[in-house]
Amino acid sequence: MKVRMPRFRWLATALFAALSVSGLAHMLQRASVAMDFSQMEANVATATASITDTAFPISVSQNGRYLQDANGRPFLLVGDAAWSLIVGLNREDVTLYLADRRARGFNAIVVNLLEHVSPKNAYGQAPFLTAGSFNTPNEAYFEHADWVIREATAQGFLILLVPAYLGFNGGHEGWYQDMLASGPESLRHYGDYIGRRYGKLSNILWIQGGDYSPPQKYVVRVIADAIRAHNPNALQTAHNSPGYAGLDYWSGEPWLRVNTIYTYGPVYWPAAEQYARADHLPVILIRSAYEFEHGAMAHRIRTQAYQALLTGAAGQVFGNNPIWHFEKPGLYEAPMGWREALDSPGSRSMTHLYNFFEQLPWWELEPDLGAHFLTSGAQDEQKRAVAALTADRRLGIVYVPDARSISLDLQMLADKSVVARWYDPRQGHFLATTGPIKGSGKKSHIFAAPAESSSEDDWILVVQAQD
Repeated sequence: MKVRMPRFRWLATALFAALSVSGLAHMLQRASVAMDFSQMEANVATATASITDTAFPISVSQNGRYLQDANGRPFLLVGDAAWSLIVGLNREDVTLYLADRRARGFNAIVVNLLEHVSPKNAYGQAPFLTAGSFNTPNEAYFEHADWVIREATAQGFLILLVPAYLGFNGGHEGWYQDMLASGPESLRHYGDYIGRRYGKLSNILWIQGGDYSPPQKYVVRVIADAIRAHNPNALQTAHNSPGYAGLDYWSGEPWLRVNTIYTYGPVYWPAAEQYARADHLPVILIRSAYEFEHGAMAHRIRTQAYQALLTGAAGQVFGNNPIWHFEKPGLYEAPMGWREALDSPGSRSMTHLYNFFEQLPWWELEPDLGAHFLTSGAQDEQKRAVAALTADRRLGIVYVPDARSISLDLQMLADKSVVARWYDPRQGHFLATTGPIKGSGKKSHIFAAPAESSSEDDWILVVQAQD
């Protein structure tokens, strides 16, 4: 299945484009000829990202590091947490939400098929005819779920669908206790029901679990196996307890084909750990702090995302309070309604992130885990700067969480001279080009963050070998 989306056309010889006056970034066009730092101005009247076509189904790349579409095009997962989309919104609002997120560059959404705390959808329909009984699915409820999934499919989203959210620590927020009470046969019936209904859809990545690593693993296995019986090629992953990657708890499971990271701490360390695994799978940052929760603002959101993507992740999921729960109850007080939050600073940052990476050979980037390229100024924890180089050593990317000086070993790049440019991930534009800089014989070259920035401003340095 191929979903066509609007695409902007760029000059083939340009690598970089500056932010237009409307606040949208047109970035980093990978050219078939030698790349340069030519600057273009583009006037875009609406909040629109440079959306590209996705041909479903998504699969795992040959090297097991990233996802790709049916045409072999690398697919960088840029997700939005919309947990309560099926349950919390009416159809008009679903349409509004999907159109907004797609225009901003999101290409994936996390969605609960069922919710436990407030299980009825906007039309008063419960998922089961008998509350908590997994072998009594309510056809009317699932017909509405069908509609939401069709709408998301028409917009070109990869749907990260959670069949039965377990709940934090297996508590009342999720279905874990009901699943134990229902037993394996009822769960197998439910797994077969949703497997027949959705298993053959080509744009679903199933998320098993949900904020919990269940002691009784069968509650996940029977559903995952039932889905797999209907579609042996279905992509499935796990959303475990905080601090547990997908492979940490489910290594060796035949249904697990995508790995995940879940942390409220610095993302760099678990991302590096999962990247270095011998049994590695493509890994996505499935959950970290959401915007307007845990004191997280747009800066924290960007740091999490760039730490993940420059440390080998194949994608990341953004979250916002109140968007993740919409009209349903949340865990923390929200500073605004979900419609207003669609244009939050974090959301705008994700548009810039999407455009930045979409036009780069990001799948060729290898994280600088040994600090061979970024030799000083990395720091640690949330302030950890991260770097990556393409395998051909012609392109280096460094994310710096605050305004500081860093040192790079330019001998790591392929040519004797390089050009460099600072990119502002907050506003989505580039500053003037630096260079050419002689790299031959330079073990350490200092790059200072732009002088006009405040100490808390984050930056991205792009360094390109010059022919």
